[in-house]
Amino acid sequence: MTCRERILSNDYSDWIIDFTLDDGSLRQIGDDYCYHVVNSNLVIAYINKTAAINSNAEFRRSFYSFLPKCYGLMESPPSFLGQGMSLNTLSLSASGILEIQRPPLSLTGKNVVIGFIDTGIRYQEPVFRNFAGKSRILSIWDQTIQTGTPPEDFEYGSEYTNEMINEALESDNPFSIVPSTDVNGHGSAMASVAAGSPIEGGRFTGAAPDSDIVVVKLKEAKPYLRDYYKIPMGVPCYSETDIIQAVQYLQKYVEVLSRPLVVCLGIGTSTGDHMGLGMLGSYMDYLSRQKSRVFVVAVGNEGNAAHHFHGEINMRETYQDVELRVGENENGFVMDVWGDAPYFYSATIRTPGGESIRWNNPRGNAPQEFNFVYEKTRILIEYLLVEQSSGAELIRMRFTNPTAGVWNIRVNSEGMAVGGGFDIWLPITQFLFSETYFLEPSPYITITEPGYVYGVVTVANYQTSNNSIYSSSGRGYARDNFVVPDIAAPGVNVSTPFGERTGSSISAAITAGGCAQLMQWAVVEGNDFLVNSINIRNYLIRGAERDDFLEYPNREWGYGRLNIAGVFDFLAGLG
Repeated sequence: MTCRERILSNDYSDWIIDFTLDDGSLRQIGDDYCYHVVNSNLVIAYINKTAAINSNAEFRRSFYSFLPKCYGLMESPPSFLGQGMSLNTLSLSASGILEIQRPPLSLTGKNVVIGFIDTGIRYQEPVFRNFAGKSRILSIWDQTIQTGTPPEDFEYGSEYTNEMINEALESDNPFSIVPSTDVNGHGSAMASVAAGSPIEGGRFTGAAPDSDIVVVKLKEAKPYLRDYYKIPMGVPCYSETDIIQAVQYLQKYVEVLSRPLVVCLGIGTSTGDHMGLGMLGSYMDYLSRQKSRVFVVAVGNEGNAAHHFHGEINMRETYQDVELRVGENENGFVMDVWGDAPYFYSATIRTPGGESIRWNNPRGNAPQEFNFVYEKTRILIEYLLVEQSSGAELIRMRFTNPTAGVWNIRVNSEGMAVGGGFDIWLPITQFLFSETYFLEPSPYITITEPGYVYGVVTVANYQTSNNSIYSSSGRGYARDNFVVPDIAAPGVNVSTPFGERTGSSISAAITAGGCAQLMQWAVVEGNDFLVNSINIRNYLIRGAERDDFLEYPNREWGYGRLNIAGVFDFLAGLG
């Protein structure tokens, strides 16, 4: 069986491994595997599921750390309530973007590449063509199509070049040449807002209309991974393994061109340590420190979802009760409890019908399964005393067929050290079957991963109509109190050629276009050719628009509203 077949087969599990594989470690799982090298410290392995489950290999003992996370789209459903293209230019004007598109700066993203990792792109649309009708898309790697040639050094999907796309545009049957498209529309909307050409008589334009575009269309996560995370059928869900390789592809692509790169991510997950220390986060942080690279990430839309609970325990009160309301027809979900050393936690779980089970902390890695007499619910608890990336204690509860109603989870602190804080996160809203939420939630630390990564620009969502933070916008800070978000950008009812869009992914797209303008000024025009993602973030912070009645940074706005023109006012001594 070829590596491509293993990558695509549901009989093979995907593992993200942050150490060098050698013959000794691989011998423990037999010979039915293949792997892809991302860099010297990051490998993606595809291993026969039966062999992986039965092995004693190191990556099996660290199941949680090496299991790919599933990511969803960070936007609300599209609206087609009008053709209000002025809402697009209003958002760009509020962000100081239109002002610097005009002379004397004339910053339009020229010779900068913006990379999108999402649902693909509708390449035939006028918004992605130049004035001559040629495509501004340099390349599409469609991970879902296996009939074409994969990119060099990758094993699956099909790559379509600019020449192929232009040939398709001249054809009566373009999809016979480039069969890739964007059925969902999310990726196309983001690309149009960040980098779209002027259309509709100038009533619509992207933030960086002269930038070049590279697109990765993500393939859906394998069924076994969706089943593990209890993700409803039909909901877009993407594996961390494919996202990592998408980032690698963009990096390789611009290395050949020697061009600055802005990567825009409008996807996210609530799974993770909420400190940006996972596999994807660590890889992005590494690349963000390289010159001429910027990563822009959405905060997600979990701010008002009631999917985060924060608890505090002390010597007088050695436990805290957590009330979880499970909705009707909830088939199952995964819920993670995170705590920090030196504390240990156990839990007593009581069903809506009054049955109880107690999970006594085993301080070992073997999962434990619990069933009830009068309830159909099954709970599997997986445990890591020291999670590899963060060093934190992790208790993962996987609920199957949970009874609707209010559950009580009593979290106890025990052992020599009693006390400490703990956090619990439910999945992102679209990964749940029904309305399931905490009755006493915390709206903070609700930014989705990878928004906590140190080296990225993390963008919150506000509405320009009244300059208020949008209610669903994820809020900081990180679990270790690192300041996120960095900035807030418009993201409510923003017009695109694909309908009005709302969500933090649109805010990230507007910011990505603004970052392309800054990269043109800094790198292409030679004003700060050593700039990287961290430097660009600090430029944005200095140029941000702030209100006198708020203190900054804060958990909703970060350091203020995006204002690209404000960056140049600051540099000129006017800010």
